[in-house]
Amino acid sequence: MENTENIYFEEENIDIKKFLFRILKNWYWFAISLFITITVAYLINRYSEPIYSISSTIVVRDDSKGKGLSGAEQMLDGMEMFRSRKNVYNEIGLLQSYKLCNRTLKELDDFEISYIKVGRRGIKEAKLYNKSPFVVHYDTSKVQQRGHPAYVSIISHDKYLLEIDEGMSINKEMYFGEQFEHESFNFNITLRNPEYFELEENTSNRYYFVINDLNSLTNLYKGKLGITVNDKKGSILTLAISGYVAEQEADYLNKLSEVYILDGLEVKNKTAEKTINFIDSQLSNIIDSLNVAEDDLQNFRTQNQVIDISKEGQAIYERLGSYQDEQVMLKINLSYYEYLLDYISSKNNYSDVIVPSIMGISDPVLSATVNKLSQLNSEKTNLQFTVTETNSSMELLNSQIYATRAELIENIKNLIENTKNTLNEVGKNIIVIEKNLRSLPGTERQLIQIQRMFNLNNEIYNYLLEKRSEAAIARASNIADNRILDYAISENAAKISPKSSLNYMVALVLGLMFPVIIILLLDFFNNKIIDKKDIENHTKVPILGGIGHNNFREDAPLILNPKSSLAESFRSLRTNIQYMGAEKEVKIIMVSSTISGEGKTFCATNLATIFSMSGKKTLLMGLDMRKPKIHKVFNISNDKGISSFLIGQDSFQDIIHPTSQENLFVAPSGPVPPNPAELIETEKMKSLMELVKNEFDTIILDTPPVAIVTDPILLARFSDVNIFIVRQNYSNKNVVQLIDDLQHKIKFKKLGILINDIKLNGYFGYGYNYGYGYGYGYGYDQDYYGEDGGKSKFRRVLDSFKGVKS
Repeated sequence: MENTENIYFEEENIDIKKFLFRILKNWYWFAISLFITITVAYLINRYSEPIYSISSTIVVRDDSKGKGLSGAEQMLDGMEMFRSRKNVYNEIGLLQSYKLCNRTLKELDDFEISYIKVGRRGIKEAKLYNKSPFVVHYDTSKVQQRGHPAYVSIISHDKYLLEIDEGMSINKEMYFGEQFEHESFNFNITLRNPEYFELEENTSNRYYFVINDLNSLTNLYKGKLGITVNDKKGSILTLAISGYVAEQEADYLNKLSEVYILDGLEVKNKTAEKTINFIDSQLSNIIDSLNVAEDDLQNFRTQNQVIDISKEGQAIYERLGSYQDEQVMLKINLSYYEYLLDYISSKNNYSDVIVPSIMGISDPVLSATVNKLSQLNSEKTNLQFTVTETNSSMELLNSQIYATRAELIENIKNLIENTKNTLNEVGKNIIVIEKNLRSLPGTERQLIQIQRMFNLNNEIYNYLLEKRSEAAIARASNIADNRILDYAISENAAKISPKSSLNYMVALVLGLMFPVIIILLLDFFNNKIIDKKDIENHTKVPILGGIGHNNFREDAPLILNPKSSLAESFRSLRTNIQYMGAEKEVKIIMVSSTISGEGKTFCATNLATIFSMSGKKTLLMGLDMRKPKIHKVFNISNDKGISSFLIGQDSFQDIIHPTSQENLFVAPSGPVPPNPAELIETEKMKSLMELVKNEFDTIILDTPPVAIVTDPILLARFSDVNIFIVRQNYSNKNVVQLIDDLQHKIKFKKLGILINDIKLNGYFGYGYNYGYGYGYGYGYDQDYYGEDGGKSKFRRVLDSFKGVKS
C-alpha cells in the first residue's frame, strides 16, 4: 500500500514538473503575450475618453409612513386635497419618467448641440460641452439634420472649413457669422469669445458638432439615470449618472432635481387653482345681482323717504331672511353637487376635483368618499411610472377606483334629490311669509323685499369671497414636499473609466493566462505522443527505454562520445534487452518504426555501437533496401550489399564491412532492388541469417517502416527481440494501436517500445541517468558524463533548474 501511494505521488509530481517546465521552456510565449496585453492596456488608457460618475441627493416626504400635514397645510379644512399621496418608490419612477427627462432637457439650452474635439491623428476625441471655441446658431424654423456630424476646421480668426460627408459631400470655406443654407442644414457659426481666441499649435483645431434629436437624447438620459434609496426605511434618494463631461452631467442632475420639485408643486397648486376658478365663476354672477339690488335699495329710500321698518315688518323680514339664506346655501350646494356629478361622470382623472369643505359642505360621507377617490387616483398616477396596465397591482387599484366612483356617484345623486326636496320645502315657507307681507303697507312691503334682496346677495358675495380667500391662502402656502439635499458638483465627480491600474492588472493576468491556455489547448488537440502515459494507457507492450535528443552532429555519436549521457541511455536500453532474453540468448534484434523520420536507423546504429562496446562482435544489417542510409553513416560504399548478395551477385565476405569501432561490422543494403519483399522471402535470405548468427554475437536489423511496407513483418521470423521506435512529439498516437496489433495479431516476439528524441528531461518518467522497462537501470554522477555535446555553463544551470542532477 505504501509503495502504491509513493508511486501515485511521484507520478503527480512528475506531471506538475512537466507542466511547469513546459511553461519555462515557452517563456517567449509569455513575453509576447504580456507585451501585447500590456500594450493594449496602455492604448486603452491612453486613447479612451474618460467617463465620470456624479451624484446628487433629494429628500422625499414619504406619505406611506403615515405622516400628516405640516406647516401651512394645517391651516385650512380640506387642505390635504391640495397634495398627492407620495411613496418613495413611486417617486423614483417619476424621476426616471420620459416626461420629466424631456422637460429637463428642454430647459437646458447647452444640450441641444454636442461639440466634439478631434485629436491630431483622428484617434482620440473629447466632448467639450460649453467649452467649445465656437457656437452654432441654427434656424429653428427650418429643417435641420439631427444626429448628423458636421466637421469644422478652424483656419483663422475669420474663417473655418466646413465638411459634411455621408452623401452630402460638403467641403467649403466659410466666414464666422456667415449663414450656411442647405436642404438639410441652416445655421451660422460664431466664435464663443473672439477677443480671447487663439489657434492651438499642438492640436488639430478640428471639431465636429451634432444637432441632437430630443427624443433620442431623452431616452439616453432616461436610461443613464440611476436612483437608489439610502436604506429601506429612509426617504433620501441618491441620483447618479455617468458621462464624458462631469460638468454637463452635473447640470443635468441639478436641473432634473429642480424640475422634479417644481412639477410636484404644480400638481399641488392645480387643485387650488381649480377651486379659485370655480368660485370666481360664481362671484361673477353674484356681483351683477348685488349691484342691481344695491341701486334699487338706494333709489327706493331716496324716493320714498323711508328710513326704517316697523316692528311687525322687522319680524317678517327676519323670518323671510332666514328662509332665503337657507335657500341660497341650498342652491350653492346644489350647484356644487351638479358640478361634482358632471366631473366624476365625465372624467377619468380626479386629481383636481374641488373638495366639499372648500364650499362649506360638511357632509362627512361625501368628504370621505371624495378624499378616498382622489387618493386612489394619486396612487394610480404614481404607479403608472413603474408598472403596466396589466399588472396585478394596477388592476386591483383600477377596481378600487371603479367601486369608489360608483359609490360617490350614487351618494351625489341622493344628495341632489334631498337638496331639491329641501328647496321645495323652503320655497313653500317663503310663499307663506310673503302672504304675511301683503298685510303690511305697500311702501314698507316693497322696502322689506328690496332690503332682503340686497342683504341676500351681499351675504352670498361675502361668503364666496371668504372661500376664495381660503383657497388663495392654500395655494400661496403650498410648499414643495421634496427638497434638494446635495447638489451635483462637477469637482466631486469620480472617474470610473478607464481604470488604469485595473486595466494593467487585467492585462498582466490575461498575459499570463493566454499562453497557459494555449499550452493546454495544444496538449488537448495535439495528436502526437508527448507523454509516456500516451503509450501506457493504450497498450501493455513494455517501454524498454528512452533516448534523449542528439546534440551531436554525427549520426553515430557514441563512437566518439562513449561517456556521454546519450551513450548511457543506450547502455540502459542494452541492459533491458538482455533481461528480455533471460530465458534465451538474444542474438538478433530487429528495429522498426511506423513511418520515416522516427529515428530507427539512428537507434539501430547506436544500439549496435553500444553492444560492440561490451565486447560482443556485432553486425548492423541495413535491411531498409528501399531507402538505404547506413552506408552514409559509416561512409562506406553501397555498391555491394545485402540486395546484391540475395541475388547471388556478391559473396558473404564482400558485403561485410568493418568500422572504426572495435567489434562493430556493417552490412549495407546494397543497390535498391525492384522487389525487396520477394528477396526477403527467398531461401537465400534464410541462409544469410544462418551465416550471420554463426559469425556474430549480436545482429541488429535496421528495417523499413512497418506501416508502409511489409518487410519488417517478413523479417520478424528471424528476430529474437523486436524494438519499435516512437519519436516524441512526432509519432502519432494511433501508432500505439499498431504496436498492439503487432503483438497480438501478427505475434511479434518479445516486442518492446523505445522512445526516441526526448527533449524534456524526465518528461517520460525517466531521464538519462536511469532506465525504464523492467525496473533495472543505472545512475551516475554528472562527472561520469564527460562528453555531453559541449554543454555550456548556462545550459548546466538551466538543467539544474529543471531538476537534472549535475
